[in-house]
Amino acid sequence: MTSVVNYLGNLRTESIHISSNDKIVTDAPKDNNGKGEAFSPTDLVASSLSCCILTVIGIVSKKIKYDLTNTKSSVKKIMAGNPRRIAEIVVKIEFSKPADSKTKTIIEKTALNCPVAKSLHPDIKQNISFIWPN
Repeated sequence: MTSVVNYLGNLRTESIHISSNDKIVTDAPKDNNGKGEAFSPTDLVASSLSCCILTVIGIVSKKIKYDLTNTKSSVKKIMAGNPRRIAEIVVKIEFSKPADSKTKTIIEKTALNCPVAKSLHPDIKQNISFIWPN
């Protein structure tokens, strides 16, 4: 088992990670009957794409000796209606250190093939950009 999810009422849930006991609370967004006081479930999907990208490039960066420290990403989730769903996830990865073209290629290819990216429905547009310093 990965987690246990409890419905807390008022469109709020609490997920408990089994092996670490870490907790994540979700709330329905303001535009869908909620208070928007925590990540929504669809926010977590969008954020999970970015987290997965950073994790897999972290793994490959160790192997190729590229320092990924202070690399950041920003995430934007774009919803569609009828039915309500995620239409697009925009992820912008901003690297803190320059890299040669071979390193960039390895990292970018790895990022685009992370498990979450490969698990999302093909109708969800994944707009992933890489910003490298000079």
